[in-house]
Amino acid sequence: MRVIAIRPQPGCTATFAAAAGIGLDVEPWPLFEIVGRAWRPPAPETIDALLLGSANAVRHFGPALAQFAGMPAYAVGEATAAAARAAGLPVAATGTRDLQALVGTLAGPLRLLRPCGADHVALHPPAGVSIDTRVVYASEPRSLSPAQAARLGEGALVLLHSGLAAAHLRAECTRLGVPLSAVALAALAPRIAAAAGSGWRTVRVADAPGDSALLALARDMCHKPDGE
Repeated sequence: MRVIAIRPQPGCTATFAAAAGIGLDVEPWPLFEIVGRAWRPPAPETIDALLLGSANAVRHFGPALAQFAGMPAYAVGEATAAAARAAGLPVAATGTRDLQALVGTLAGPLRLLRPCGADHVALHPPAGVSIDTRVVYASEPRSLSPAQAARLGEGALVLLHSGLAAAHLRAECTRLGVPLSAVALAALAPRIAAAAGSGWRTVRVADAPGDSALLALARDMCHKPDGE
């Protein structure tokens, strides 16, 4: 079965490389481009730590990152934690599920700065924990080509890393007449699968956050009839 990654670069290439490492052939079709946004950070003295939901939040923090040097960071997963360390940020904790689960483990008083994408999930911190959310990047969609649509229609398994990707893929398949029943989906989280809607060949969700779990799921789906 053809396996396709549609996440933006450089993540799409990273997924391709990680897949090759486990013997899985993945075609990189980035349907998004990450674009930095102009933003104004809060005064560093009003923040105790950074809350990072993706490596893109680190990549697009910009020159203001120097103002927060040495400040502890809470990262949603290992890839984000690695990006934080590479930028000189000490990682206080790394999540094993999603950002809300990580936030739920924190205790106040704690003032967090959350640099994030324009498409982000609302968080509900516990008492004593405040979150200052600032948009530092956006994921801009790109169109499927007619040739790509034709290849999807022949049967494929698409890897979904975000709810935005799920919704965009559905819209593009509808626009170009790709039968959803020809396409199987492997989603990184339940909310991402929900964003894709119904009608697909099959939809399964990784049992842990991160590319390794998603790719393991994809490999499993490739070795089962109908990707189930």
